[in-house]
Amino acid sequence: MLAVLLLFSPFFLLDQLAEFYMAANAGFPMLMAFLKFAILAPIGEVIGLRIKTGHYNQPGFGILPRAVVWGLIGLTIQAAFMIFSSGTPVFLGLLGMTDAPGALMSSGFSLEKLVVAFSISVFMNVFYAPVMMTFHKITDTHIEQNGGTLMALLRKLPMGEIMQSINWKVQWNFVFKKTIPFFWIPAHTVTFLLPPEHRVLFAALLGIMLGIFLAVAAVLGRRPAAQG
Repeated sequence: MLAVLLLFSPFFLLDQLAEFYMAANAGFPMLMAFLKFAILAPIGEVIGLRIKTGHYNQPGFGILPRAVVWGLIGLTIQAAFMIFSSGTPVFLGLLGMTDAPGALMSSGFSLEKLVVAFSISVFMNVFYAPVMMTFHKITDTHIEQNGGTLMALLRKLPMGEIMQSINWKVQWNFVFKKTIPFFWIPAHTVTFLLPPEHRVLFAALLGIMLGIFLAVAAVLGRRPAAQG
């Protein structure tokens, strides 16, 4: 994580690079979302592989196809950020918090802004995150079953078969029930307190943690599943 921060620190410390980053974000938000996740999120999977096997790479792991999939997932995350950050304040307004849209857009910190950011994070992680995490698990399995090559992206995805092979007790008891309330909701609350142009980059950095969590889930999946 420190190496990643050092890699991207010039974009925030040097004015010209910061201006380039801001302009690219404003002009090509979906392309930038793809690139951020394709570059950063696979780092978590590499770290996860290290946790599982003691190696940062191995035959059949498929870093390149995983990066492509993460880029595509990044597009859906960008869309989710736009949808939930726009819709949740409107919903809060219907509940009586009429200043919710303005609170989120304000430059300073306030209790109202924290409530709105937390609410966005809750809705996004309840309605969107489980689907995204499960789809990511399915694509990772598909890539491994096809030898980790880019051709895996062109072959039919046996969705039903892979879903039947998932250890759903671990998926529920660890990935959903523990990481979502205790990590992702607080982390994405911080995300939505940030200026809009930095949210997707921060989310991509958090994607590193998703790879690590899924690796831990894979290790747990080899053990007798806990009841719950």
